[in-house]
Amino acid sequence: MMINKLLILIGGLVVPLFLMAQNQPAVVYETMQERMDSIWYENHKVDTTKIKDAGFHEIVTEKKDTATVKKKAKKGLFAKKDTTVIKKGISFGPLPVVAYDQDKGFQYGALLNLYDYGDGSHYPHPRQQWYIEASAYTKGTQQYYLTYDTKHLIPNTRMSLAATCMYDKAMDFYGYNGYQSFFDVDNVTYWKKQKDKTGIQPQYMTAFYRVERLLASFKADFVGNIWDNKLFWQGSYYFSYTGIRSINQTSINKGKDSVEMFYGQTLFEKYQDWGIIPKDEGEGGFTSALRAGLMWDTRDFEADPSRGIWAEANITVAPKFLGTSHPYYRYMAVFRHYVPIVKNHLTFAYRLNYQGAIGNYLPYYVMPTFSTIGREYDRDGVGGYRTVRGINRDRVLGLDAFFFNTELRWKFVKFILWNQNITLGLNAFFDGAIVTRGYDLSYRGDITDEKKIQEYNYYIDTSKIDGLHMAAGGGLRIIINRNFIIAVDYAYPFNKQDGTGSLYINTGYLF
Repeated sequence: MMINKLLILIGGLVVPLFLMAQNQPAVVYETMQERMDSIWYENHKVDTTKIKDAGFHEIVTEKKDTATVKKKAKKGLFAKKDTTVIKKGISFGPLPVVAYDQDKGFQYGALLNLYDYGDGSHYPHPRQQWYIEASAYTKGTQQYYLTYDTKHLIPNTRMSLAATCMYDKAMDFYGYNGYQSFFDVDNVTYWKKQKDKTGIQPQYMTAFYRVERLLASFKADFVGNIWDNKLFWQGSYYFSYTGIRSINQTSINKGKDSVEMFYGQTLFEKYQDWGIIPKDEGEGGFTSALRAGLMWDTRDFEADPSRGIWAEANITVAPKFLGTSHPYYRYMAVFRHYVPIVKNHLTFAYRLNYQGAIGNYLPYYVMPTFSTIGREYDRDGVGGYRTVRGINRDRVLGLDAFFFNTELRWKFVKFILWNQNITLGLNAFFDGAIVTRGYDLSYRGDITDEKKIQEYNYYIDTSKIDGLHMAAGGGLRIIINRNFIIAVDYAYPFNKQDGTGSLYINTGYLF
C-alpha cells in the first residue's frame, strides 16, 4: 500500500515537470557556467519564429555567422532536441505541490513560477522572476510564499524579496541542548502502536512534544559582485513576527475517541513552569534585523553542481531601536564543497554549517530558525529534511549548533524522454549535528513544588554534554534538464532519541 502511494506521489511530481520544463531558466545564480553560457548564447542567437510544416513537428531557423541553417526537429518519444529556442517576454508555469516529509506528513497545494526574459538577450537567465506557493501538510502545517528575484533593477546588484507565512498546528518541541533534554521515545512508540489506548498518560502521546506556531516574515536581500563573479558581498533587512503557544487541545482532539484525546500539560508548558522559558518572552515577539556577509561561489552549475566551492558567512544584528521585541545578535558560517570523482558521473559533496549567538542570550522562539541570505527563504532549525535528515525536526537546538552533511552522488543513466534530458542518480549520505553551546536549562521554578522538581529531573539532565546526533541513508534522484530534481530519501538515526527513521520526497538537492 505504501509503495503504491509513493509511486503516485512521484508521478504527481514528475509528469507536471515534464510538461513545463521548457519554461524554466537553466541557471539561477551567477556561476562560472552561467557566464560561459551567456557568451555562447550571444554568439549563437536563434530566431524565435517557428515555421509550422506538415512534414515536421517544427522547423527552427538558426543564425550561424552569415549563413542560415535549418534544423529539423525529430519526431518520437525519445527524440533528441537539437535546437535551442531563445525565449522572450513572460513565461510562466503552474505546478501542483506534492511531497512527503516524515515530520509534517503529505504536502499538497499549488505553486506558480513567473519568468520575465525581456528581449531574450540574457536567455536562459531571466531578467526577473517570481515564485508563489500555497500548500499544506496533513499533520497541520500551512505555508505561503511569495518571492521576487532580479539582477537588473539595481545596477550590478542582485535583489531578492521574500514574504512568507507559516502556521504549524503541531510543531515539534523536544526541548533544548540535544541529549540534555530527554525524549521518552520508548513509551511514545509503544503507545502509538497500540490499538487500545486505555490507560495512556498524556506524556506518552505525541502531542506532549508539540507546540502551535505562527511565523510571518519579510526580507529584502541584496548581493553584489566584489571580484570576478566569485566573491560577493551580501546585505539584508529581515522582519518577522513569531507567535508560539501550547497546542490547541480542542483542535488536536477533534474526531478522536475519548481514550485517545490529549489532556494535561505539554513539555512546552512545563518548560514555562520550570522557568526555562522566560515569562517576559511570553508567546513570542517581533524581530527587526540587519544582516551582512560575504559569499564565495565557484560552482559549475547551481541546481546540479559537480565541482566548485560555495561558502557564506554573515552576522545578524537585531537591536531594540529597530523594533525587535527581545534584542539579539547572531552569526552563521557555511562551507559547501563539490568534488568530482568520476567526471559527470560520481561526485562527493559535503556541507559544514555553524550558527551561533553573539553573547549569552537568544530568544527561545528564534532558535528554531536557520537564517540565509539570498533568494531562499529562512528554514526551520537543525533537524529535518533541509538540515539533518533522519533527525527529528528541531531536535538539536541551542545557543550554538554545528551540523554537517556528506553525500556520494552517482548518476548511473542518462537518456532523452519527450524531448527532455533525464538523468537518474543514487545518493548515499551521512549527516550529523551537535549543540556546542547550550541554552540555560537551570531550574527557576517553584522550589517548594516537589512534583515539578521531580518532573524537571526526569526530562532534563544538565550534567550531560550533548553528543553527536547522527543519521545515514540513501536516496534516488530524477534530474530533468539539470534544473528539476525529484528527491526521494530515507534516513535512519543512530540513536532512537533522535527518531525512528524518516522518509522524504521533495525537490532539489539538499545543498
